[in-house]
Amino acid sequence: MGGGKKPTGGNKGKSAKDTKKSKTGKGESGPRKAEITVMVDEKQGLKIIEHTKVITVQDLARQTGVKISAANAFLIESTKKGIVKRVGGYSGHHLYQSVSS
Repeated sequence: MGGGKKPTGGNKGKSAKDTKKSKTGKGESGPRKAEITVMVDEKQGLKIIEHTKVITVQDLARQTGVKISAANAFLIESTKKGIVKRVGGYSGHHLYQSVSS
């Protein structure tokens, strides 16, 4: 009623552990990657915001060439400083407008 599998000609004398290849990257220490932080240039970001009626995080990220998380952090910080205000949007897709407009 079902016995163990018979070893084939090429694997005689080897256990299942011996035939499996080890996964690279796990548990091996190598050179550490440098942590890169990308921030929106404040002058460039404010210039873009001032020349548009409203802007989203996605628009700012696309125009400045940074990730959405960096653009979002810039807009949140600018909101705290009083440079921009949130004027609409929903569920993470907020619209921002320059206070001077």
